[in-house]
This record gives sequence, C-alpha cells and structure tokens, in this order.
Amino acid sequence: MNYDIRLVKLVSGEMVVGNFVGSDIEEPAILQAMPTQQGTQMILLPYGYPFDQEMHGKIAQDHVLFEYKNCPEELKTKYIEAKTNISLSSGGLDLSGMGGTGGMGGGGLDLG
Repeated sequence: MNYDIRLVKLVSGEMVVGNFVGSDIEEPAILQAMPTQQGTQMILLPYGYPFDQEMHGKIAQDHVLFEYKNCPEELKTKYIEAKTNISLSSGGLDLSGMGGTGGMGGGGLDLG
C-alpha cells in the first residue's frame, strides 16, 4: 500500500500525522509534546486515544489550518510501524529541530 504521509496542524491546534487519500486524512495519529525531567518528548497516539487504541477514521481537509512543508522521515517511519506493527528501522526519531527529543508517554508510541 502506498502512503502519502503528511504532517498538519488542525484548526483545533492539534498536530496530526496521517495518510492523505484524496482530500481526507485517513488513519490519523496525533503528535503531542510531553515535558519530562529530561526535556520535551514527542509521543504519537491514535487520534481517538484513549477510547480508540488503533489508528482509523478520517479527518476532512477543511479542518486543516496548516500543512507542514516537510514531514520528518523518521516520523513517517514510526507512523507506518504503528499502522502495520512491522519494525522498519532501529533508529530513533530526532525532533531536535522541532523542540523534541523522542520518547514515550503513557500509552503512546515510543519515538525514541
């Protein structure tokens, strides 16, 4: 399956990663910053978490406020790994340019 994975900010202010199909964001995941003693960590959760444990559903394009020019390749890889339960790499997610260091928070996907 081909994925057109993009990082967007919704009108609600949430950062979402998802597979763009037509004008919809399918199988969205929310990207959240979580402060810790070691600094800020980024976690990737199903958009409907905690009630939905899997990534499914759609978000219409008209709820998108901003589309980031680039989505980090490491974030795309972690998104695909979360969707397929197949590990594609052993590298961590370097979000130093985005203010994060990778990591895991309660129930989230480990991005480090």
